[in-house]
Amino acid sequence: MILEMKVPSPGESIKEVEIATWLVKDGDYVEKDQAIAEVDSDKATLELPAEASGIITLKAEEGDAVAVGAVVCLIDTDAAKPSGLTETSAAEAKPAETPKPAAEAPKPEVPKPDPAPAATYASGTPSPAARKILDEKNIQPSDIAGTGKDGRITKDDAVNAVPSMGTPTGGSRGSERTKLSMLRRKVAERLVAAKNETAMLTTFNEVNMTPINLVRNQYKDEFKAKHGGVGLGYMSFFTKAVTRALKLYPDVNSMIDGDYKIGYDFCDISIAVSGPKGLMVPVVRNAENLTFRGVEAEIKRLAIKSRDGQITVDDMTGGTFTITNGGVFGSMLSTPIINPPQSGILGMHNIIERPIAVNGQVEIHPMMYVALSYDHRIIDGRESVGFLVAVKEALENPVELLMDNNPKKALEL
Repeated sequence: MILEMKVPSPGESIKEVEIATWLVKDGDYVEKDQAIAEVDSDKATLELPAEASGIITLKAEEGDAVAVGAVVCLIDTDAAKPSGLTETSAAEAKPAETPKPAAEAPKPEVPKPDPAPAATYASGTPSPAARKILDEKNIQPSDIAGTGKDGRITKDDAVNAVPSMGTPTGGSRGSERTKLSMLRRKVAERLVAAKNETAMLTTFNEVNMTPINLVRNQYKDEFKAKHGGVGLGYMSFFTKAVTRALKLYPDVNSMIDGDYKIGYDFCDISIAVSGPKGLMVPVVRNAENLTFRGVEAEIKRLAIKSRDGQITVDDMTGGTFTITNGGVFGSMLSTPIINPPQSGILGMHNIIERPIAVNGQVEIHPMMYVALSYDHRIIDGRESVGFLVAVKEALENPVELLMDNNPKKALEL
């Protein structure tokens, strides 16, 4: 029986996928549920499992765009699994005898070339006329070979010399042209659309990270031991600060749909992470109801799925606000691009010790710049600046504003 394997639908609104990589070859025997290909959609990279065991015949090439429901391969389910040669039988197989070469005919003697003339004081030395021309062309005599007597550089050599287009380094100057994956093309399309179709504006502030560091240093070991290896990172503090600020400034947690504004009474926070296939933005659902442990555990789960290429369309669908952390790569300051159709995105950056004024005194503190990019069509300056200030206030006073003055209870210790 010949089984036709068709492209399954990776999600609603996805009409085609791209064959990223075939994990098997044409004519291979595959087992049922064995991963046979990686396919890219405009939202994620997914593995395609074999629907039955048998000999596979590929019907699409790597890089082909294939419609959902189209046949990508055939599986002959009646084919027997090949046994293959064992190492013993292969070792016992006798190699075919190769015929002995016929006696070679004597080769005619080839006259040896005359030895190159020995270098003299004249080798590489330009004549006066040649030197003048080389100086005008800004060419060094050592860069050309002379054709005159004893290797002297003649006037004709200088006239015919071509200036170098650059300093030769001897390094590789190759290039490679590769097609962008469907996911990368979709990300590019969405980023360009966000710049062109929204009234994007960015506001900045800075956060003194000392209070958060004090809490983390005091409780992180106990937190990790209590919660099965889940660490107490910065993302839980930022997520909790964002959900608090979204409740205070709900316009930031809304979207435009034509002539209408859609507001949400929940906070689905998209977390931008870097995966092997590029930028992924999985969603932490109802983050406003999660504890510190819940946020950290969910972010860890989604980050592992992104790293292992197991992220699904459902993991990245939706989201009402996005947090991106360029600080992990060393970014000091940036203007993040809105993740449409959302209206706001918070950018975190690296933490640098800087002198600041505290109660009239100069002190050194770990500081982070934060940036809020927002769609000015729906969010005004009052809401955007107020939102970012609310995030700053919560991060600089986490015990009172995020932990209700009870860190051990908030951290479930």
